[in-house]
Amino acid sequence: MFKLNRLAMLITLASLSAACSDSTSSVNGPSFTDTDPAVAASNFLVLANAGATCTDGNILGDVGTFSSTGAITRTNCPITGALHVGDSAATQAFNAFLNTYAVLAPQAGDVCTMLTGTLAGVILAPGVYCFNAAATVTGLLTLDGPADGIWIFKIGSSGSGALTGTGFEVVMAGGALASNVTWRVADAVTMTTSNIQGNILAGAGITLTGGTLHGNVSSKADVTITGTVVSN
Repeated sequence: MFKLNRLAMLITLASLSAACSDSTSSVNGPSFTDTDPAVAASNFLVLANAGATCTDGNILGDVGTFSSTGAITRTNCPITGALHVGDSAATQAFNAFLNTYAVLAPQAGDVCTMLTGTLAGVILAPGVYCFNAAATVTGLLTLDGPADGIWIFKIGSSGSGALTGTGFEVVMAGGALASNVTWRVADAVTMTTSNIQGNILAGAGITLTGGTLHGNVSSKADVTITGTVVSN
């Protein structure tokens, strides 16, 4: 379940210490640490509003939908966890996702490190990072920091913007943990043949095609996974 009070505190600390700058080959973001990840991982690796579909993939954890009339559809997609369609566990997890998504929403006066470009070849220290609008990413992004370092990415910090990636790979260095990485996206997420680290929170649909995700996905709409291995 998401640890909202701790997350809110972390965001406040980051807001006070962050400074705006353009991305370069190495970016030093605001430094702040904590013993807990920004978003505590739940058992749900895939959490959708009404529909979750997996084809030719592999999900190593629970899958759930908020709607009791929702559907979890799988074709040649082993799921090692439990399936939850609108039950109390899925409802609790989805409400926690909505709360966390709201806590991370950009606010007037927020300060974070602004990013531009594809992030190819970029190295980022722990911190809070923003794309003002949509982000199209590709190439290798390295997140370099200690095991208690926190990375929060806000895509569409102006209020709208999707995250799209092709051949995008996130590498953790220096002991960094994927559970401490959060991608908060205003609109849809579409990742193709990409290897992602962290927790993806999306305001619209999430589509993963090929590649891997080491983390979890939560969407206000539907989640579609094709040929992707999702693990935690």
